[in-house]
Amino acid sequence: MTTHPFILLADLTVLFHASFVLFIVVGQLLITLGWWQSWRWSQNLLFRILHLSAISYVVIETWLGIPCPLTLLESKLRILGGQTATDLGFIAYWMHRILFYTAPDWVFTLLYSLFGGWVVLTFWYYPPQRKSPL
Repeated sequence: MTTHPFILLADLTVLFHASFVLFIVVGQLLITLGWWQSWRWSQNLLFRILHLSAISYVVIETWLGIPCPLTLLESKLRILGGQTATDLGFIAYWMHRILFYTAPDWVFTLLYSLFGGWVVLTFWYYPPQRKSPL
């Protein structure tokens, strides 16, 4: 069974999307736990700046009403590959179940903003260190 190249690219896009979400959510949980447990690596400057940048991008795009470019890309690739949203493969199906929920836009704006606020607060009160604390 061969997979259309666009479907493969769509599946890779949804995997990248899930990885991006995991980086933000798990990253913040580890930063907070690192603060409580005094893990020096959780103050790594590059990690913390990338993490703050990632959630800031999500919050700003939500405030401005900009659709997620990864979602749009995946959708376009699936259409180019001859699929619809109901024709998902195993991995894509489960990634969609994890990533996408149905709720009013204001709910997502509120949740992303609150989460972003949590990230900013930990960045401020548990700041990164310039030297790599490994």
